[in-house]
Amino acid sequence: MTALAGRPPARSRRHPAQGARAAVTAALLVCGVLASCAPIPRTANETAPLIVAHRGASGYLPEHTLESYRLAIELGADYIEPDLVSTRDGVLIARHEPMLGGTTNVAELPRFAGRRRTMVVDGVACTDWFASDFTLAEIKQLRAIQPRADRPRQHDRLYEIPTLDEVVRLAKEAGVGIYPETKHPTFHDRLGLSLEEPLLAVLSSHGWNSAEAPVFIQSFEVGNLRELNARTNVRLIQLIGASDVHPDGTLQLMPPSDRPYDFTVAGDRRTFADLLTADGLRFVAEYADGIGPWKPYLLKTRIHDRNTDGVADDLNGDGVVDLRDREVVGDTGVIAAAHAAGLLVHGFTFRNDTGLYGFSTATLEYQAYYALGIDGVFTDFPDTARAAIADD
Repeated sequence: MTALAGRPPARSRRHPAQGARAAVTAALLVCGVLASCAPIPRTANETAPLIVAHRGASGYLPEHTLESYRLAIELGADYIEPDLVSTRDGVLIARHEPMLGGTTNVAELPRFAGRRRTMVVDGVACTDWFASDFTLAEIKQLRAIQPRADRPRQHDRLYEIPTLDEVVRLAKEAGVGIYPETKHPTFHDRLGLSLEEPLLAVLSSHGWNSAEAPVFIQSFEVGNLRELNARTNVRLIQLIGASDVHPDGTLQLMPPSDRPYDFTVAGDRRTFADLLTADGLRFVAEYADGIGPWKPYLLKTRIHDRNTDGVADDLNGDGVVDLRDREVVGDTGVIAAAHAAGLLVHGFTFRNDTGLYGFSTATLEYQAYYALGIDGVFTDFPDTARAAIADD
């Protein structure tokens, strides 16, 4: 699946049923969070920027639930994103991490108290409940909760944990695509619960294991994407992470977020930043169709520090010093370089309520990235991302 020259090669292979263009300006008011609005109609061609619902409409409902995915579709998402982990019996389910404690009510269920234990995930010891210790039947006894304390909690404990098969069925019925992430492939391989085979089996069962399918598969690791490249023509995306942003706008790279974890295991010293150099992008283009970078890689910002004391100033004068008070320095050139290498660029994660690096509103942030030529955005709030296109 080596990318071809030009910008961007994957567009000619996109599924004709995808690509919502209708703006959603007041979907929450019209539909309500739990209403059953009809999906927004898709146009004949999939065009950038794509709106990828990050864990569903996770800004409004508990993430990775069918209800969250349905709402995301109602709010204008082109793709819904299920992060994938494995159960003990090898079924792929939608959870952000193998650990269940932060996103389900497992800690409240006495019958599972003995399942809590410590495991090492990407070199970090974690004490929690792990999906790999539960059968699917046991997973279905759990209910999802909102992991962020600053978001609505009234829907906690209402919704089941869906399987990948259930997510694909929903997407097909609604006329949208799926954008699964294989979470911690090395961790799962060591448990004998490889993610690639069951993922491709589910896609094949739905006729979605092809270059034309409305599917992107993403991963922070490289080895499993290279393995998938040899097994499928589904479009593949190399995720690019970091641990933080320095005051001057450069990216902080600290383990385990400094490099793909399979690089760490193999002793490969290349970092995520190295994959965004000209040589790195050519390497990625050997096995993937695009990159999914954390958004600070694409638009550089720095703290506003008029007196150079190393402490950020309240640039917007709202009495709070936060990410909105950073100064936008400009385009890093990564999008243009990726396009020159024949790679798509889908950036993460855009939110209304946090992470606005240098912007006073989410709409202004989206429009700045759209102006750079970004091909897609991962967002917790698909309605805002869609409306920003209409207002641009």
